[in-house]
Amino acid sequence: MTQTRLHFTTGKIEAERIFAALELAFEDEGLPIAVLELDEDHDIHEVSLYADGDVDAVEARVKDILAGLALSKPVEREVLPDIDWVARSLEGLKPVRAGRFFVHGAHDRRKRHSGELAIEIEAGLAFGTGHHGTTSGCLEMLEKVVRREHPRNALDLGTGSAVLAIAVAKLAHIPVLATDIDPVAVKVAAANARLNHVKALIETVTAPGFHHPIFGKRAPFDLIVANILARPLMRLAPQMAGHIALGGSIVLSGILERQRDAVISAYVGQNFRHVRTLHREGWVTIHLKH
Repeated sequence: MTQTRLHFTTGKIEAERIFAALELAFEDEGLPIAVLELDEDHDIHEVSLYADGDVDAVEARVKDILAGLALSKPVEREVLPDIDWVARSLEGLKPVRAGRFFVHGAHDRRKRHSGELAIEIEAGLAFGTGHHGTTSGCLEMLEKVVRREHPRNALDLGTGSAVLAIAVAKLAHIPVLATDIDPVAVKVAAANARLNHVKALIETVTAPGFHHPIFGKRAPFDLIVANILARPLMRLAPQMAGHIALGGSIVLSGILERQRDAVISAYVGQNFRHVRTLHREGWVTIHLKH
């Protein structure tokens, strides 16, 4: 079925208010909602809602919600082609080996080797297939950290397809909280956890940053992995410090090589110490301890 994206731009604070209101209003329908930063310097953020079926009715509800927030925004439409672009892009991808991990699609199941920790990922609309340098770097780093430190409670912040949460669950056999700001990613993450037979260990939750009651229930964490982007990781440094156990480790990625020092400085300022950096394809994965 053809899908339509309803979208408009606003500032960060308004975007967060609108996102919360839309998420509550369309919770039963499960319509995907996203906020994207278009221009940080000029505080331009784009709010998108993806709808099918009676788009006119959905747009009318969106405008009513905006009016209820005392906001008036011109809502634009973009009709999306009825193509599974992620599935198409994955057709030509080869499986990836990172440490003991073997990340693959359904069509490469027979390529698994004895002793490997196989992770089958159907990305759907969520980011993170194991082919990006940030994800493969995280997998290699996680194997080393888990083997040395034996964590008992882990968090995958910004889980995407849940490849990292699944890796920790398979490697350590411990409970993992997997969160993402995108409800579509959370659904994909839960499906992948079931596909890899670790659903009993992985709890998936839609949550922006650390703003959800689940963190208070599950923290402190012995291990936090976050493959996001440098700027939000730097902003999250104080909250990371507040949710990590004493002596716990964090593994950070989504960081360009030129951003490495700034990210490390943000965390050193929160009493973390740098342990190691892995370099992959122009990106870095950083291990720090608290």
